[in-house]
Amino acid sequence: MELSVVKDCELERYITEIMLDLGVPAHLRGYHYLREAILLSGRDMEVVSSVTKLLYPTIARRFRTTDQKVERAIRNAIEVSWNRGNVKTFERMFGYSVLSGRARPTNSEYIARIADMIRLEIKAM
Repeated sequence: MELSVVKDCELERYITEIMLDLGVPAHLRGYHYLREAILLSGRDMEVVSSVTKLLYPTIARRFRTTDQKVERAIRNAIEVSWNRGNVKTFERMFGYSVLSGRARPTNSEYIARIADMIRLEIKAM
């Protein structure tokens, strides 16, 4: 099954579950930007290779803000989840966590890993 076949609401619900499990607080602006980034990346992985030229501007237009604010809000949401989130989930998804002493994943690593995981799980259905 392809990602384009899955209904948007189902896909958003699935992404939301993963983000909440990772500890991304829903009250942060970056939460909404991050969910949109994962959704867009899941449909077209090419946008992850060009986050500053494609991904952030697309999200900024949708939410009527700037690319810089989108990038900063996503970075903040990832930082908060990295420090407060479920360590076991990070270990499972990324292979490391805050406990291993490694730095948090970059915005593009975080987005790409979750989007890729979702694509693989949906294909397996």
